[in-house]
Amino acid sequence: MRRARARFVICLRNDDCVDLELRKVYPVLADAAAAKDGYLRVIDESGEDYLYPASYFVPVEVPLAARRVLSAQLLAYSG
Repeated sequence: MRRARARFVICLRNDDCVDLELRKVYPVLADAAAAKDGYLRVIDESGEDYLYPASYFVPVEVPLAARRVLSAQLLAYSG
C-alpha cells in the first residue's frame, strides 16, 4: 500500500494563538472527524498536533525538494 503524501498549509490567521506563526508552513495530519467539524490537525510550534479552525489556513502545494525536508522534520517529531 502506498503512503499518503503529507499535506501542508500556510497559516493566515492565528487569533493570538502563541503556537501558530502567521505566514508559516505547517504539516497537517489526517483527521476525518476533525475535518467534518471544520478543523485541521496541525503540528504547531510546540511540536505537538492540535486542532485549529480550518479557516486559519490555506492549503499549499510544496515543491518536491521542500516536501522532502518538511516530511523528514515531520518524521523527527513523530519518532
